[in-house]
Amino acid sequence: MGTHISVIMPAYDEAPNLAEIVPRTVAVLEGVGTTFEVVVVDDGSTDETRSLLRRLSDAHPGVRSLRLRRNCGKSTALQAGFDHTDGEVVVLMDADGQDDPAEIPALLDALAAGADLVTGRRVVRHDRMVKRNTSKLYNRVTAGVTGVAGRDFNSGLKAMTRSVADAVELYGELHRYVPVLAAWAGFTVAEVDVAHHARLHGTSKFDRSRFWRGFLDLLTVKFLTTYTARPFHLFGGIGLLSGTLGAVLLAWMGVSKLAGNAVGQRPALLIGVLLVVVGVQLMSLGLLAELVVHYRRPRSSEVLVE
Repeated sequence: MGTHISVIMPAYDEAPNLAEIVPRTVAVLEGVGTTFEVVVVDDGSTDETRSLLRRLSDAHPGVRSLRLRRNCGKSTALQAGFDHTDGEVVVLMDADGQDDPAEIPALLDALAAGADLVTGRRVVRHDRMVKRNTSKLYNRVTAGVTGVAGRDFNSGLKAMTRSVADAVELYGELHRYVPVLAAWAGFTVAEVDVAHHARLHGTSKFDRSRFWRGFLDLLTVKFLTTYTARPFHLFGGIGLLSGTLGAVLLAWMGVSKLAGNAVGQRPALLIGVLLVVVGVQLMSLGLLAELVVHYRRPRSSEVLVE
């Protein structure tokens, strides 16, 4: 019999927290009454994480670990977990103790009710005020840009079917957008209210650069989810706008020339020519991109056999 639940817990220098959160997670899963594994992905930790995980594995047969040679980031750590687990249900949890293992059954119930991916929505967050407010802004912007309903996209506590875990591919900062990627792939996403706690020990490993990196990855997600199958709508649209503006400027210069004015050194002439050339190039690029994606075939994760 295969593993029913795989819990993936990325960790970077979180040894004191892992010592508490892993046994608590095991206790909850034992209460669920099914086969499980808790896989801690050591994301290049330099503290006592490695030796601690050996002791936890000896004490709890369901616990095992993966180790990355260097710190690669949360998305890479989660993807490594996806690639090296086989549970029918995959649960994601942060290792800092802010996610409550006792909420896992509620996520499993939501999956049983028909959702493919469930995010634990942190109703009362125990974070700094700046982080709470920027998170609210981020969630509103993400929902508005992507069209995917949600109020807590970046919650570390999630549960999904194996089909979702196999369909999404995480890199960069895309761990923030797992619900968006799942919805784009045709899966049903939902949120349930969960408890949230203050960090047990230590400090956050994310610095302020996460904000601009997350914004850039939002643009990546928007492109992937909106224009992958119709790139000409993006490049052609921008090219058409550029070409139209250039044509208007050149028409103005033409009328001015016919009126007897010298236009050879006019900046508007040069700008008009540049806009037309750029417009033609962008539209050509869009057409070439359409040729590339024209032969795209549905992936196995997109085909449902009734």
